[in-house]
Amino acid sequence: MDTGSHLLFGATLGGLAMLDPVISVHPEIGYAVLAGTVLGSHAPDFDVFARLKGQAAYIRNHRGITHSVPAPLVWAAGIGGPFAWLFGVLDHVLLVMVWTLAAVCFHIALDLFNTYGVQCLRPFSRKWWHLDALCLFDPYLFGAHAIGLLFWICGIFPPGPMFAGIYAATILYIAIRLRLRWRIKRRLKLQLGRVTAITLVPSMSGRSWQFTADCGDCYRTGTVTASRIRLESTVVKYKPSEHVPAVKAALEADGVKAFLGFADQVHLQVEEKQDGYEARYPGKTYGSGGTIKWHLALMFNWTGI
Repeated sequence: MDTGSHLLFGATLGGLAMLDPVISVHPEIGYAVLAGTVLGSHAPDFDVFARLKGQAAYIRNHRGITHSVPAPLVWAAGIGGPFAWLFGVLDHVLLVMVWTLAAVCFHIALDLFNTYGVQCLRPFSRKWWHLDALCLFDPYLFGAHAIGLLFWICGIFPPGPMFAGIYAATILYIAIRLRLRWRIKRRLKLQLGRVTAITLVPSMSGRSWQFTADCGDCYRTGTVTASRIRLESTVVKYKPSEHVPAVKAALEADGVKAFLGFADQVHLQVEEKQDGYEARYPGKTYGSGGTIKWHLALMFNWTGI
């Protein structure tokens, strides 16, 4: 999800921790836990520093090793331990680390529920996992947690019980979204027939879903609402036999390798130009405000040598 949401959920996890009498009675422990949950809720996205090596490096590493199986334990120790020392509560360092661990795990779980997904099983598997249930920015989750945080700051409700209710509602909401995702995929399979894979992208309102379906020899895209399925385009899969050397040359580009590392449905277009070939990987990228059409294009000369 987006950075703002992750930081907000980190703050509300700090409020949820107030259910523990040890934390609620000792402010210094509460401050250490809150600092750990806020920083821990953002820690997996510290892979943003890969941008210093270029966009391809960032795409290749984002939501990879920092979201992997051992990562939560590393983040919990690396963040919770220093904060326990900083706030003078080393006797409760494990408590601070446990709540920091919860924040990191919640971050990874939320990323798993959207379309981009995570490599959460590294180092055992480099496969990208995505459950296609939540938008990158979910206004309902953000709104509920933001209101709860405001009530906590204003002293309207005690944080522990209030955030227990909010997190119970959050879990129920995600479960409902997963159920809707399952029903949408079932509807698509019944209408489209033979389908090997479906990628769904929920709208920010949650009332419609964009889809890309792999139907074997073609891709079909469109939009699903509660009342109908609207097909927008059918793209026949590219047969590379005519330009095999050109395709191989394009696959050697660093940007293409990074792109293909996480892309599920890929449609390649190759066009011969006067001075070489142009290889395109058209598609769509998805943000909090909807869809943006894009394509990855490479121009290169190939002489067959």
